[in-house]
Amino acid sequence: MSQTASIWLVILLAFVAANLPFVNQRLLAVFPLAGPKPLALRLAELVLMYLAVGGVGLLLERRAGQIAPQGWEFYAVTGALFITFAFPGFIWRYLRRHPHPR
Repeated sequence: MSQTASIWLVILLAFVAANLPFVNQRLLAVFPLAGPKPLALRLAELVLMYLAVGGVGLLLERRAGQIAPQGWEFYAVTGALFITFAFPGFIWRYLRRHPHPR
């Protein structure tokens, strides 16, 4: 896989993973829950998804060659980008009116 394709794969994966906690009612999109998922659980899933996407990015970087050292600035920027990617899912879940089933 080319380096450009790897970058786009990580960006697309980050966008999907950032919205996943907000578009479903399952724990980690796999395990069903008895009731509605609280916001704290969604945020915890968001952190886990950030770590998972970071792991995929690290794996792809390792396959491409030498891993560049990262400082706190890298994690601050990627965390902010991940939260920005989660914005559409958050809007859909909490700010959009959903019809109530009768």
